[in-house]
Amino acid sequence: MARLQSFWPLSLAALGGLFGWLQPAPAIPPDHQGLCRTETAGGVDYIVCDVPLDRYAVMLRSEDAAGQPYETFAKAAASVGDRRLRLIMNAGMYHEDRRAVGLAVQDGRVLKQAVRGTGSGNFSMQPNGVFFIENGKAYVRDTERYLSGNHTPELATQSGPMLLIDGRLHPRFIDGSDSRYVRNGVCASEDGRTVRLVLSRKPVNFWDFATFFRDRLGCRDALFFDGKVSSLYYPGSGIDYRRDRLGPMLVVIDRD
Repeated sequence: MARLQSFWPLSLAALGGLFGWLQPAPAIPPDHQGLCRTETAGGVDYIVCDVPLDRYAVMLRSEDAAGQPYETFAKAAASVGDRRLRLIMNAGMYHEDRRAVGLAVQDGRVLKQAVRGTGSGNFSMQPNGVFFIENGKAYVRDTERYLSGNHTPELATQSGPMLLIDGRLHPRFIDGSDSRYVRNGVCASEDGRTVRLVLSRKPVNFWDFATFFRDRLGCRDALFFDGKVSSLYYPGSGIDYRRDRLGPMLVVIDRD
């Protein structure tokens, strides 16, 4: 069977080299009290960050006021001024110029329209999907379902493939696949009031990654953000884990 390949046009050198991919994200101490924690399933540690939307604001940072991609945690952090920053995570696939491949809605403004994806990479592995926040609630929907609705989100980012669709694993995932990368993704609680962000600390295949969302976190719909370049800034536990210049990012701050 063909291996599932990551959608990524950059060279190994641009990604920091193969060996850089093998470095795990720092661990979160078991007694840490905060948004993020470590959970283990199938011998793999996952960093799980639960973000209740009544206490924290989640924003997309894709392009600055001049229309330039932010690319780094530092620039994304600077964009929120003196508001207390809780975490930043990469959030969707991007082109070599770091602009979003698919839908990007930042502060209610559409920067890039949705695309269905017709290539051979992960983004185009149908169904792909959209993570969005609208009227104070978070959702993950496959792209066709999202486009069939009349949505006006304050935040949206598109990626692919979907990890879970209505509780089912993506039909192209393979149990036992040897295509393993550090991966990250997102789902929302059933009531839409909590965003759940996940980063594997070790390489994992799509099947196991999606199963973690379903069986451990109880998600019904979940979206893959990326692999190889998956990154997290979580100052509450001293994590500054960025493996490349980034495209769209999710920024979490305290609500006023």
